[in-house]
Amino acid sequence: MNTTETTPLRAVALVCTLSPSPARSSSQLLAEQAMEALSEHGVSGKVIRVADHDVRTGVATDMGDGDAWPEIRETILACDILVLSTPIWLGHPASTAQRVMERLNAEMSETDEEGRMLTYGKAAAVCVVGNEDGAHKVSADLFQGLNDVGFSLAPNAVTYWVGEAMHKTDYQDLDETPKATATATLAANTAHLARRLKSAPYPAAP
Repeated sequence: MNTTETTPLRAVALVCTLSPSPARSSSQLLAEQAMEALSEHGVSGKVIRVADHDVRTGVATDMGDGDAWPEIRETILACDILVLSTPIWLGHPASTAQRVMERLNAEMSETDEEGRMLTYGKAAAVCVVGNEDGAHKVSADLFQGLNDVGFSLAPNAVTYWVGEAMHKTDYQDLDETPKATATATLAANTAHLARRLKSAPYPAAP
């Protein structure tokens, strides 16, 4: 086996549920399942529920006055993979996910000595849960934003579950995980891409 296939990787999953702990969360569950699937590919890391932290509104790396984002940002920059997990609300990612994307927007002006964004060597993936159609739209929004701020995305770098329209079934209340919720594919492809980025960085900015 190529040694790059066994290079240890780190990941962090940001859970963007609107509810702080200890409230139950389908977004948290799906993020944990994605992290468990990644662990089968030599990836370790942790899950952070954003609503448990005082992440300030803004588009800077540090908004000051007790802003919790700088510590979360340090965790992201120390990892090879970022997993963003969000519920669908009114057909859109949760406002917490939008706040994370706004804070990540600051990375566009943070570069290394060769002019590359500090996120250039990192892969990203998305988890989406909801009780309405819209997972493709939500993942497309997040994919575009993540790509804009420097992350790379593997094929099928999303896993999602949406319940039947007008019903109140929640993902965390299912008796078993549906086979269509493909965390295994997300994990395999994202870990593969992250290792390739680690061993062969993008070229310097022109």
